[in-house]
Amino acid sequence: MITKIDNTIKYGKQQGGFGIQILYPGLIRPQLNDTGFATIGRIDQANITPGTLIPMHPHQDDEILTYLRSGQVNHLDSERFTDIISNQKLMMMNAGARFYHEEKTLIEGGTLEGLQIFIRPETEGLKPQVQFHDLEEVYSLNRWRKIAGRGEDYPLQIRSNTWLMDTRLEQDHQIELPNDNSYNIASLFYLMKGKIQVNENTIITSGESVLIENENPVFKALETSDIVLFTTQTDSVYFEKGMYSGNQKQLTNKGQ
Repeated sequence: MITKIDNTIKYGKQQGGFGIQILYPGLIRPQLNDTGFATIGRIDQANITPGTLIPMHPHQDDEILTYLRSGQVNHLDSERFTDIISNQKLMMMNAGARFYHEEKTLIEGGTLEGLQIFIRPETEGLKPQVQFHDLEEVYSLNRWRKIAGRGEDYPLQIRSNTWLMDTRLEQDHQIELPNDNSYNIASLFYLMKGKIQVNENTIITSGESVLIENENPVFKALETSDIVLFTTQTDSVYFEKGMYSGNQKQLTNKGQ
């Protein structure tokens, strides 16, 4: 089954130079009464002006990937880590029991564009930790690149059965999923920027996505496109009460 998720389902938030579009992927299945989809809790696509400060704030029981395509941000956290995050340095904050951080976009980096991704951990109260990873190249052209997940072959570790990859698919190139999308595995194909044809009858544009279950479609780039692929084990164990990744049940009941 292939389900398109368009931008009308998102929640927008703008405060000064800080703007995000929030996707709760579970809202496409309101009958499940969960704003997340299995381990995928929430995806924020951000557009932040240089010099914007996001003050020190808490997280709890969230696995948080910062994935930038442009801009630079100065990171500081309660585990005493500080570094410059960019489109060649990724950061995974495994918030666990309690964690605080602040971010300030740097003037010299230009406008920040990227994702902040909230994944559900397997259980609550895990030890807080921070991971960084330097990418050899900004873009992985026309092939899937492993970013974060469970397993030694993923550079950033997620503490649940969740796997993230990315690619830049150049115009007129095609790609398939890196796995067979078999029973109890689902994939969320998130298009950050560009235009993609899914099989022959579905087109998605910047910010949209498709949820794929028990199928292996062909994706064709109608224009050069930046993609993040989420894979989750739908029957895996996960904790659904994280501060940001958790189930926001009031949203599933909105309008009912």
